[in-house]
Amino acid sequence: MSDGAGGGEGMFLNVKDLAVRKLSIRKSYAPGAIDYRTPEFKQVAPLQVQATAELADGQIHVEGELETKIELYCARCLEPVVEDVHREFYLFYSPLPKAIKPEEERLKLDDTEIGFFKGEGLFLADVLSEQVLLAMPMKAICRTDCRGLCPNCGADLNHEGCRCETHGTDPRLAPLARLKQDWLKKQ
Repeated sequence: MSDGAGGGEGMFLNVKDLAVRKLSIRKSYAPGAIDYRTPEFKQVAPLQVQATAELADGQIHVEGELETKIELYCARCLEPVVEDVHREFYLFYSPLPKAIKPEEERLKLDDTEIGFFKGEGLFLADVLSEQVLLAMPMKAICRTDCRGLCPNCGADLNHEGCRCETHGTDPRLAPLARLKQDWLKKQ
């Protein structure tokens, strides 16, 4: 995709420019171009973005969709997993209030749906980074029947047998085991 908005990798959505015209964005960010500020995953395919940005009632409104692939680690066996990420977004950003009140205020529901920016605007890369993080799965699993790692010896149970002699039960579960045995005797 090309730079439909004419900006570089750090495209800035300026309030003054958006007051004059709506901005159409068709952009591709190569892996490593956006800092996600986490080592938990890495982007392995270009981040494709189609969006529009405009100024409405003093707020920056960004609407669009993004698509990429990310590599995470399986929550059970720690093998790499590639996940497709696709997300549509409808975002509103207001200028950060100049006067910060010392007393606490209760947020209204409408306040929770608005982000804030400081200065003359915001960077598109920051918006996209946040949206990719929100689109990620809570836990990635390499396959539904992943057996994971042995909690005692660390063997990957998908590829090898466990090297432990016995799998003892957790001593914290002993009262439940006795309860189960008593219940089975009564049956």
